[in-house]
Amino acid sequence: MRVIYSAIFAILFVSCISIKADVTTEKTIQTSKSLADAEAGIRLVMEAQEVAWNKHDLEEFMQGYWNNDALKFYGSKGLTKGWQNTLDNYKSGYPTKAESGTLNFVINDISNIEGDNYWVMGEYHLKRDIGNADGVFIIIFKKINGEWKIVADMSC
Repeated sequence: MRVIYSAIFAILFVSCISIKADVTTEKTIQTSKSLADAEAGIRLVMEAQEVAWNKHDLEEFMQGYWNNDALKFYGSKGLTKGWQNTLDNYKSGYPTKAESGTLNFVINDISNIEGDNYWVMGEYHLKRDIGNADGVFIIIFKKINGEWKIVADMSC
């Protein structure tokens, strides 16, 4: 009888380990898919921003940002709060195509912070006749109403 109980216990134990492994594998697959979907969505936003910038369409460029007074941008002028203030800074800093030039982003890392919040670390490169400008950034993206939006940006 003891052998039968031991066999049943062993079968249940192995079954539990197998079920736990299956659940863990499924969660890993879901997490990988979520990360891949987020990365793809974020990259699309940044590609659209490059296209808009390179047409010197700063309003279209700003569509990648959260249109809210709580948006934060930290750059050479210090902390700017709000979508409109950020747009105004871009317009004053890059009033013509000569100043805005051609933008290229280099994305070095996209990482999940938690939930639908991700940081993006990278570089920007502006090719301009008046002199090139290069720098680095860390951007915080959040999925808002089904769309990826920049909620905080530190560029220098």
